[in-house]
Amino acid sequence: MNYCSHCGADQLITTIPPGDHHSRIVCQHCHTIHYQNPKIVTGCLPIWQDQVLLCKRAIEPRYGLWTLPAGFMENAESLEQAAQRETLEEAHAQVADLALYTVTSLPHIHQVYILFLAQLQNLNFRPGTESLEVTLFTQSQIPWDQLAFKVIKNTLQHYYQDRLTGHFPVHVEELQRPSPAQ
Repeated sequence: MNYCSHCGADQLITTIPPGDHHSRIVCQHCHTIHYQNPKIVTGCLPIWQDQVLLCKRAIEPRYGLWTLPAGFMENAESLEQAAQRETLEEAHAQVADLALYTVTSLPHIHQVYILFLAQLQNLNFRPGTESLEVTLFTQSQIPWDQLAFKVIKNTLQHYYQDRLTGHFPVHVEELQRPSPAQ
């Protein structure tokens, strides 16, 4: 950051503000503290009968691999609105009955994934601009070795384990930076 986004001054320093415990970028001109916080990624695990909807990524990172429809939350929207918007953008899919399902912290990349179980409203889905394909999969059809992100794999594993009992609790976990061998 070279200029204060509040006043435009180029008088930025990194310091620990009074009453804080973390280094922050502070404008010496207007004294605005520029907090840098994790990004929220939200989306859905869309369900149709015994199938789940996955999207093949048309963008980096992980181009060509499969994921759930999800993306960064925007200002002025709720988590549920963001999850529905991302599902519509990536899969042109309408979902309802959203239920909080997984909350995954990824501190090494400054993100928190919040995914919802959701019911597909119909089969009128197709790839959005960020998807090459959008397909319904049964558990045995899921391309497990072609999933884009560990958080998606974990969410799907939770889902299929929870289906055995019919109980779908909220799963909260933290994923650490993968080792170079992974």
